[in-house]
Amino acid sequence: VQLQASGGGLVQAGESLRLSCLASARTFGSYTMYWLRQAPGKERELVAALSKSGGGTYYADSVKGRFTISRDNDKNTVYLQLNNLKPEDTAVYYCAASSLNTYSPRQYDYWGQGTLVTVSS
Repeated sequence: VQLQASGGGLVQAGESLRLSCLASARTFGSYTMYWLRQAPGKERELVAALSKSGGGTYYADSVKGRFTISRDNDKNTVYLQLNNLKPEDTAVYYCAASSLNTYSPRQYDYWGQGTLVTVSS
């Protein structure tokens, strides 16, 4: 399975972006999907997760109420809507997939290449 993330860019604080992650798998609906991020000098952190059906979600406390994860299984795509962005959201954002039904897998089956989000103050 190949994951291709896109949609990053440079925005000002308070603005929005939508990230997309296109999966090559015909069995896209068999994967729990995740968005993670890694800021310069910091560890990678899980931002959001979405169950296979799209009915269950997880959000890190730092993004609750601002970010929304969704998926379109017909388009093999998972999205991350980023609203009210803050400078501390600046990071490389990665999408990932797991065949497990968990919001915190020990490891992920597949990774995308990352897309950079830069938020200026």
